[in-house]
Amino acid sequence: MRRLSGLLVAGAIMLLPAFSQGHGAVFAQTAPQKTTFTGDMVLQAFAVDAAKTADYEQVLNKVKEALAKAEAPEAKQQLAGWKVLKAAKPMPDGNIIYTHVITPVPGADYNILQVLYATFKDLTEQKNLYDLYRGAFVGNLGISSGTVAVDLSK
Repeated sequence: MRRLSGLLVAGAIMLLPAFSQGHGAVFAQTAPQKTTFTGDMVLQAFAVDAAKTADYEQVLNKVKEALAKAEAPEAKQQLAGWKVLKAAKPMPDGNIIYTHVITPVPGADYNILQVLYATFKDLTEQKNLYDLYRGAFVGNLGISSGTVAVDLSK
Protein backbone atom coordinates (compact mmCIF):
# COMPACT_ATOMS: atom_id res chain seq x y z
CA MET A 1 0.00 0.00 0.00
CA ARG A 2 2.85 2.35 0.85
CA ARG A 3 4.45 1.65 -2.50
CA LEU A 4 1.21 2.47 -4.37
CA SER A 5 0.76 5.77 -2.54
CA GLY A 6 4.40 6.62 -3.20
CA LEU A 7 3.89 5.99 -6.92
CA LEU A 8 0.80 8.18 -6.94
CA VAL A 9 2.63 11.03 -5.19
CA ALA A 10 5.58 10.70 -7.58
CA GLY A 11 3.22 10.71 -10.57
CA ALA A 12 1.43 13.80 -9.25
CA ILE A 13 4.75 15.61 -8.77
CA MET A 14 5.78 14.77 -12.33
CA LEU A 15 2.48 16.08 -13.73
CA LEU A 16 2.45 19.24 -11.60
CA PRO A 17 4.48 21.34 -14.08
CA ALA A 18 1.97 20.53 -16.81
CA PHE A 19 -0.75 22.27 -14.81
CA SER A 20 1.30 25.18 -13.45
CA GLN A 21 1.13 28.74 -14.78
CA GLY A 22 4.64 28.67 -16.16
CA HIS A 23 3.67 25.98 -18.65
CA GLY A 24 1.55 28.49 -20.58
CA ALA A 25 4.68 29.69 -22.37
CA VAL A 26 4.82 26.39 -24.24
CA PHE A 27 1.34 27.00 -25.63
CA ALA A 28 2.22 30.59 -26.56
CA GLN A 29 5.00 29.31 -28.80
CA THR A 30 2.65 27.35 -31.04
CA ALA A 31 1.75 28.91 -34.37
CA PRO A 32 -1.43 31.02 -34.17
CA GLN A 33 -4.50 29.89 -36.05
CA LYS A 34 -4.83 31.75 -39.35
CA THR A 35 -8.31 33.06 -40.22
CA THR A 36 -8.94 32.87 -43.95
CA PHE A 37 -12.12 33.16 -45.98
CA THR A 38 -13.35 31.90 -49.33
CA GLY A 39 -16.12 33.07 -51.62
CA ASP A 40 -17.08 36.49 -52.93
CA MET A 41 -18.20 38.04 -49.67
CA VAL A 42 -18.07 37.47 -45.92
CA LEU A 43 -20.34 38.86 -43.22
CA GLN A 44 -19.01 38.36 -39.71
CA ALA A 45 -20.93 39.75 -36.73
CA PHE A 46 -19.52 40.44 -33.28
CA ALA A 47 -21.22 41.61 -30.10
CA VAL A 48 -19.36 44.43 -28.38
CA ASP A 49 -19.93 45.84 -24.90
CA ALA A 50 -21.83 49.12 -25.39
CA ALA A 51 -19.59 50.86 -22.86
CA LYS A 52 -16.48 49.77 -24.78
CA THR A 53 -17.34 50.64 -28.39
CA ALA A 54 -14.66 53.35 -28.43
CA ASP A 55 -12.08 50.72 -27.40
CA TYR A 56 -13.25 48.33 -30.12
CA GLU A 57 -13.14 51.06 -32.76
CA GLN A 58 -9.66 52.05 -31.55
CA VAL A 59 -8.53 48.46 -32.17
CA LEU A 60 -10.15 48.48 -35.63
CA ASN A 61 -8.35 51.72 -36.47
CA LYS A 62 -5.09 50.05 -35.43
CA VAL A 63 -5.97 47.16 -37.79
CA LYS A 64 -6.40 49.76 -40.54
CA GLU A 65 -3.03 51.29 -39.65
CA ALA A 66 -1.38 47.84 -39.54
CA LEU A 67 -2.69 46.88 -42.98
CA ALA A 68 -1.66 50.26 -44.42
CA LYS A 69 1.90 49.78 -43.09
CA ALA A 70 2.19 46.09 -43.96
CA GLU A 71 4.58 45.02 -46.70
CA ALA A 72 2.53 41.97 -47.67
CA PRO A 73 0.92 42.60 -51.08
CA GLU A 74 -2.44 41.22 -49.95
CA ALA A 75 -2.63 43.73 -47.07
CA LYS A 76 -3.62 46.60 -49.37
CA GLN A 77 -6.30 44.39 -50.93
CA GLN A 78 -7.58 43.48 -47.47
CA LEU A 79 -7.71 47.15 -46.57
CA ALA A 80 -9.70 47.99 -49.71
CA GLY A 81 -12.18 45.15 -49.19
CA TRP A 82 -12.92 45.36 -45.45
CA LYS A 83 -15.66 47.56 -44.02
CA VAL A 84 -17.25 47.46 -40.58
CA LEU A 85 -20.88 48.35 -39.94
CA LYS A 86 -21.95 49.46 -36.45
CA ALA A 87 -25.60 48.71 -35.63
CA ALA A 88 -27.75 51.79 -35.08
CA LYS A 89 -29.53 50.23 -32.09
CA PRO A 90 -28.25 47.97 -29.32
CA MET A 91 -29.31 44.36 -28.95
CA PRO A 92 -31.84 43.58 -26.20
CA ASP A 93 -28.94 42.78 -23.84
CA GLY A 94 -27.46 46.24 -24.48
CA ASN A 95 -24.50 45.08 -26.56
CA ILE A 96 -23.74 46.60 -29.96
CA ILE A 97 -23.41 44.50 -33.11
CA TYR A 98 -20.46 45.20 -35.40
CA THR A 99 -20.70 43.47 -38.78
CA HIS A 100 -17.52 43.07 -40.77
CA VAL A 101 -18.27 43.16 -44.51
CA ILE A 102 -15.31 41.60 -46.27
CA THR A 103 -14.41 40.92 -49.86
CA PRO A 104 -11.90 38.19 -49.01
CA VAL A 105 -8.39 38.02 -50.37
CA PRO A 106 -7.49 34.33 -50.88
CA GLY A 107 -5.00 33.17 -48.27
CA ALA A 108 -4.91 36.47 -46.36
CA ASP A 109 -5.17 36.33 -42.57
CA TYR A 110 -8.21 38.09 -41.08
CA ASN A 111 -7.41 37.24 -37.46
CA ILE A 112 -7.56 40.74 -35.96
CA LEU A 113 -4.92 40.13 -33.31
CA GLN A 114 -2.53 38.47 -35.75
CA VAL A 115 -2.91 41.38 -38.18
CA LEU A 116 -1.99 43.72 -35.32
CA TYR A 117 0.88 41.61 -34.01
CA ALA A 118 2.43 41.31 -37.48
CA THR A 119 2.98 45.08 -37.55
CA PHE A 120 3.16 46.16 -33.92
CA LYS A 121 6.07 44.16 -32.50
CA ASP A 122 6.39 45.86 -29.09
CA LEU A 123 5.10 43.37 -26.50
CA THR A 124 3.65 46.11 -24.28
CA GLU A 125 1.72 47.57 -27.22
CA GLN A 126 0.51 44.09 -28.20
CA LYS A 127 -0.73 43.48 -24.66
CA ASN A 128 -2.49 46.86 -24.57
CA LEU A 129 -4.21 46.13 -27.89
CA TYR A 130 -5.18 42.67 -26.70
CA ASP A 131 -6.61 44.09 -23.47
CA LEU A 132 -8.65 46.69 -25.39
CA TYR A 133 -9.95 44.07 -27.80
CA ARG A 134 -10.69 41.43 -25.17
CA GLY A 135 -12.31 43.98 -22.86
CA ALA A 136 -14.73 45.14 -25.56
CA PHE A 137 -15.42 41.80 -27.21
CA VAL A 138 -18.52 39.99 -25.92
CA GLY A 139 -18.94 37.28 -28.52
CA ASN A 140 -18.89 36.07 -32.08
CA LEU A 141 -22.49 36.14 -33.33
CA GLY A 142 -21.89 34.34 -36.58
CA ILE A 143 -20.27 34.25 -39.96
CA SER A 144 -21.63 33.85 -43.44
CA SER A 145 -19.49 33.50 -46.54
CA GLY A 146 -20.29 32.52 -50.07
CA THR A 147 -20.66 33.55 -53.65
CA VAL A 148 -22.93 36.29 -54.90
CA ALA A 149 -26.04 34.59 -56.29
CA VAL A 150 -27.61 37.71 -57.82
CA ASP A 151 -26.04 41.13 -58.21
CA LEU A 152 -28.94 43.58 -58.37
CA SER A 153 -26.60 46.44 -59.26
CA LYS A 154 -25.96 44.96 -62.70
